[in-house]
Amino acid sequence: MPEADLTTRAPQAELPIVRLRHWGRWISAVVIVALLAGLGVVLAQAQIQYDTVPEFLWYHVMLVGLVNTVLLAVIAQAVAIVIGVVIALMRRSANPVARVVAAVYIWLFRGLPVLLQILIWFNLALVFEFVSIPLPFGGGYLVHEPTNVIVSAFVAALLGLALNESAYMAEIVRAGLNSVDRGQTEAAKSIGMTPAMTLRRIVLPQAMRVIIPPTGNDFINMLKGTSMASVIGVTELIHAANNISSNNLLVMETLLAAAIWYMVVVTVASVGQHYLERAFAGDQRAARPWSRVGRALTTLRRA
Repeated sequence: MPEADLTTRAPQAELPIVRLRHWGRWISAVVIVALLAGLGVVLAQAQIQYDTVPEFLWYHVMLVGLVNTVLLAVIAQAVAIVIGVVIALMRRSANPVARVVAAVYIWLFRGLPVLLQILIWFNLALVFEFVSIPLPFGGGYLVHEPTNVIVSAFVAALLGLALNESAYMAEIVRAGLNSVDRGQTEAAKSIGMTPAMTLRRIVLPQAMRVIIPPTGNDFINMLKGTSMASVIGVTELIHAANNISSNNLLVMETLLAAAIWYMVVVTVASVGQHYLERAFAGDQRAARPWSRVGRALTTLRRA
């Protein structure tokens, strides 16, 4: 028998580990930092009195503008949601007249610019001098007031923003309702649920996951869109900033103060949207956003 090969193989040399060098990341990071540094230098050399900006934040007219901005956005969005739900249900109705009316409503208010709608409502007195609601059996009026009294600047801005947004909300709600499988509604009917009960208990809880994200985005746009009300003299943040700068001529400083308040309210709205989305997504922690803080305080008291 041949002798066994007793030779052993020489150990192979280990391959060196070479880390990947992401030169593109480093170069892009350096470019971004350089641009930010350059922007900082430019802003530092700008003719802006930055020390006066915090003072303008707490001017009375600025605070009034902040309150009016938030009120106008919240009320307009709430009205838009209610009207939008009704229009969306009309679009899904079996009644052809309701479907056509809803389609025309969306086509009209989504097609006209918001500023144009605000101006139309503000100048409604040129068409109708009085707003009159007669009593059903004659003998007087339930409401008979000049149009300028009822449709004030704030009401005109509210109507323009709310009706325009309601057209978009109708499409958002309709998309959310269409996202629920039709088999679930048929199953609900088979166990005796009424259409209203099916909508409330089966369809809406599932559709909200589709409805909430675009609605939150629209509300943030609504907060910023209230600035168009300054055209008709509503004291919101932009109008308040212009009032202050007309006295001290510090235009950029007052605009920066208004920008800070816009960022504050938008940030609060974004945080609220985040927790609302988590709540309807089934994350129970979203319903108690301060639970961690409460647990931390409890731990400190026990320590």
